[in-house]
Amino acid sequence: MARILVVDDSPTETEAFRSMLEKNGHEVLTAENGADGVALARKEKPDVVLMDIVMPGLNGFQATRQLTKDPETQNIPVIIVTTKDQETDRVWGKRQGASGYLVKPVAEATLLSEIASVMAG
Repeated sequence: MARILVVDDSPTETEAFRSMLEKNGHEVLTAENGADGVALARKEKPDVVLMDIVMPGLNGFQATRQLTKDPETQNIPVIIVTTKDQETDRVWGKRQGASGYLVKPVAEATLLSEIASVMAG
């Protein structure tokens, strides 16, 4: 299946995503903040990035922008996964180059469907 990078500063959220993804055959990489997520994406070239927004240092919007503007990582789809459910956040996420936007808590079927969708283009 896919190599998926989960960028989230919450160990609880990260483990929930890892559990959902691994039981469905995906390989999971993790980063605890935006800067580490950008660095790991450049190094590992995952198939998809799941990006939280509210994190210390480089936030998810900034990290998404860096990934989608960098020729090395611009073809890796980024799905923002956050508790921020305002329409302005969705619009801003898309403006940063995000391919998808999901609001936590995310149902497993919804997450898997969104991953399949962004990987298909």
